[in-house]
Amino acid sequence: MDRSQKADAVAQLNEVFNQAGVVVVTRNLGLTVAQSTELRTKMREAGASYQVAKNRLAKLALDGTDYTGIADHLTGPTALAYSEDPVAAAKVAVDFAKTNEKLEIVGGSMGAVALDEAGVKALASMPSLDELRGTIVGLLNAPATKVVRTVKEPVSMLARVFGAYGAKEAA
Repeated sequence: MDRSQKADAVAQLNEVFNQAGVVVVTRNLGLTVAQSTELRTKMREAGASYQVAKNRLAKLALDGTDYTGIADHLTGPTALAYSEDPVAAAKVAVDFAKTNEKLEIVGGSMGAVALDEAGVKALASMPSLDELRGTIVGLLNAPATKVVRTVKEPVSMLARVFGAYGAKEAA
């Protein structure tokens, strides 16, 4: 990389750090190209990204962002998983690390809050933003369903009574 490419890479990473809701630092212990592609695909499907970056350039890009706490984790063969949703990147990275011992979760950060490996795993166990939205919609929809059932129930009971009297008279 020449100097201008490095400056572009630092600027791009700085923009990522300014927009991300969570950044997870992973250690690559020999992932194959197919495994890395599979991980990137899963990240994309969840609305997250996975990027290998030079540690020195990533440390430079951290200046002026809330993610300065992850600088200590940037040693060795690392890669960054990030997303705007505070749970998506952590969830995909932890799930992939469970099935593949060549990917290790090192730590991360959610804004100014630095996370260790246990913190990232705890974050991954939380429901995603879409799951929370679904739960809220379900909770809002449940009372309306109960009201309709309560209003409809006496009418159906009355219909069953009339049906029983009609069957009794016919017999």
